[in-house]
Order: sequence, then structure tokens, then C-alpha cells
Amino acid sequence: MTTDVHAHVLLPALQDAVEARAPEQFAAAQQLEARRNGPASLAASGAMIRERFGRLTDLGARLAAMDAQQVDRQWVSASPSHFYPWADEHLAVWIAAEANRLVAEHVAGAPDRLTGLGVVPLQHPARTVEALDDAVLGHGLAGVEISSFAGDVELSDERLEPFWARAEELGAIVFLHPFGCSLDERLDRFYLSNTVGQPVENAVALSHLIFSGVLDRHPGLRIVAAHGGGYLPTAIGRSDHAWRVRPEAHGCLNEPSSYLRHIWFDTVVHDAAGLAHLVEVAGASQVVLGSDFPFDMGSEDPVAFVRSAGLDDEVLQRVLAGNAEQLLAGQAQAQAQSKVQSQSQSHSQGAGVAP
Repeated sequence: MTTDVHAHVLLPALQDAVEARAPEQFAAAQQLEARRNGPASLAASGAMIRERFGRLTDLGARLAAMDAQQVDRQWVSASPSHFYPWADEHLAVWIAAEANRLVAEHVAGAPDRLTGLGVVPLQHPARTVEALDDAVLGHGLAGVEISSFAGDVELSDERLEPFWARAEELGAIVFLHPFGCSLDERLDRFYLSNTVGQPVENAVALSHLIFSGVLDRHPGLRIVAAHGGGYLPTAIGRSDHAWRVRPEAHGCLNEPSSYLRHIWFDTVVHDAAGLAHLVEVAGASQVVLGSDFPFDMGSEDPVAFVRSAGLDDEVLQRVLAGNAEQLLAGQAQAQAQSKVQSQSQSHSQGAGVAP
């Protein structure tokens, strides 16, 4: 068995609805993306999306491509273009509910091969728990996909504490996948918006989680970082040094490098030696196969890439499927326990009410 945890679906009906509901804000967001990426990258990305549109939207095309890649199961998340971090509270809550419904509808066409991840309105922390519940309990999704930040909300934001607590309680997968980069026009040439911007955003977001103590307070979180966690695993020694010598960097209980063994990382690192290093620093249990399907910055043959890293057979099998399947099994167990506790609390409360 092979499981690809990093695969996307495009939801054109959702995008059309968002544009219709907030045309001015949508146009402004499109203009910002144009400035961030530059005209050359916009043109190349448009052609790429058109060429891969079938695999992004059509179930049959997806399954055929999975067969060609020797991938048995995909975790399917919405294209990060559907985060819409500019949306006001009312619209953002509607977007999350609609995205969760559409992703669930897509994966329901092949439940033995597809697992879905929903979204939450990260820019409105007070509404994230209900969106998480809607995804996991309402639509049977395995968890949610979040960006590295949204507006003024960093992943260390205290307002997200209820979200982290609920994700831990449900055992929900939280797939960290950036969209855009706060460096803006500095990266508007040479496709730096993606090649540099995405790894930077991964590293910044994970550092917020580590240094703020989120992972100390919620050790049961199942966070899966896209793109191998970006630059953080390769430069984690600098984080450890800062933790030792700088008081303002001492918000977590242990050295930052120790938390890499409590986060999962996909294999989208594009370098066999880099993948071997990731396994070394994070541990064989923390690396999961990813492809970034079907975008051109992903891996066209993710299984062959993992095999090229020279991992021993036991580690290879864990990366190709075992670790991902353990994550799903843990999620199912945690959700079942949460339901039992909720039913027990409901029964206890009901028993205490006088007839």
C-alpha cells in the first residue's frame, strides 16, 4: 500500500460563488496575487492549471493518475487558492462549510481510495472550532488544511487555543500548507514566490507553533507539514541555539529540535539527500509520502522519489504508507473516544434533571 497525504482538488464552483458574493474583495485579492507572483509566473501557472484541470477536478482522471503513480490512497485537500483569507466573517464561515461539503462529495466517489481534508476560516479564530467540527463530525473528513497565517492571525495566536484543543480532542489531522508569502513583491520574479516563499512560510509557521508552546500545551496534535517543513528541519540548529541563549526565544519547554519528532512532514523536498536528512532529524515515524498532486511543483513519480533516498526497507514502508495509516487510525480512535465522552456527559446531565 502507498498513501499520498498531499494531493489537491480544485473547486471552480466555489470560486465562482465567492467572486459573485464579494466581487470587489475578490478582484483586490487577485491583484495582490498578481503583484506577488509577477506576470511571467502568472502566465506559466495559468497554462499549467489548464493542462492539469482534469486531474484537479475529475474523479476518474484522478484515479487513473493515481494508478499510473502506483498510489493506492490520497488525502485530498482543497487547492490553497480556496483559503480566501481576506473574506469577512460571514463569508468565510460560508466558504468553509461549502468547501467541506464539496471535498466530502469528491472523496465519496471513491471512499476506499480517497480521504478528505476540510478547511477552517483561520482569519476568524472564534469560528474555527465549528468549522473543524463541521469537517470532521459533519462530513466525515479526517481533519483540515490550514495556511501558515491569515491576516493578523499567526499560528501562535492565543485566540486559536480552542481550535488546537478541539483538534487534539478529535485527533484531527491538521495539514499545514501555506498559500502566498508575506515577503510580497520581493519574490515577484523567477518564481521565487513559490520556490523560496513556500519553504519560508512553512518554517515561520512551524516556529510559531514550537516557540509559543502550542505543542507543549497540546502534545496530541497531529500536524502534518507540507513541503518537508520548508527550511526549518535543515536549519533547526539555529533555533536550538536561540532557545539556549535568548530569553525571548524560550517560550517552549524543550529545545526546538525535539519537537520535530512530534510533527509529521511530507516528502515534497525534491532532493533525495534532503529526504534522507529529514528522516534522520525528524525520525522514521514522522515522514509521510506526499506529491503535491497534480501541480508542477509536485512530484510526478512520488514513490520512485522516496525509493531513491536509500532508506532501509522498514523505513521505506513506513514512509510510503505505514505512518499515514497510523495517523488515520489514531484519528479514528480519538474521534470514537470523543463521541463516547460526549454521550457520557449528555447522559449524566440528563440524569441530573428533575422530571
